[in-house]
Amino acid sequence: MRLNLTSYGDADFSLYLRKAFIKALGYTEDSLGRTVIGIANTFSGYNPCHANVPDIIDAVKRGVMLAGGLPIEFPTISLHESFAYPTSMFLRNLMSMDTEEMMRAQPMDAVVLVGGCDKTVPAQLMAAASVNLPTVSVVTGPMLSGTYRGERVGACTDCRRFWASYRAGEIKQDEIEEVTNNLVPSGGTCGVMGTASTIACMTEAMGMMLPGGATIPAVMA
Repeated sequence: MRLNLTSYGDADFSLYLRKAFIKALGYTEDSLGRTVIGIANTFSGYNPCHANVPDIIDAVKRGVMLAGGLPIEFPTISLHESFAYPTSMFLRNLMSMDTEEMMRAQPMDAVVLVGGCDKTVPAQLMAAASVNLPTVSVVTGPMLSGTYRGERVGACTDCRRFWASYRAGEIKQDEIEEVTNNLVPSGGTCGVMGTASTIACMTEAMGMMLPGGATIPAVMA
């Protein structure tokens, strides 16, 4: 709790005030003396790629507490490719700055970054590199594949294939609407070996997540 104290000109007063406010959330004096592990929460109702983030955070909290630490989650910007105007890439650096400043501003000895898509994870890693705190990344994992008229389909390679067929007049309006009901059958990142899966594998290869963590499907525990 002594890290990054608010600048009131009196460090002891800053700590006293911080403890007074956070105890309103039910923390004890003993718990506030533990190692603080921040958990970046990227859940959003606009982001199906991060639908399982609350479950992941609950699991991370259990692990931190079992190890004797104090887990505290904090919100950051959440990006989804289809719900970011004008484009998610335009907002990636803003998310990185948001995550970085929240890591700097709030007291934490280490951080667990929970996220998914191909803009989110790089934004988080950029933030972690700037702050230089001990960091572990946990990705949300790929979604399940869907089925359309007996064919196995996956977002978002087949998104483009079916749309191209629709624009070419090869499939009709009712068919393309049926496709939208089957392309994305669960939460999680795109299930194909696309950019989200690539970034997850790269993050694991860099040693920023536990071995095997890049490919666990989003629907699994």
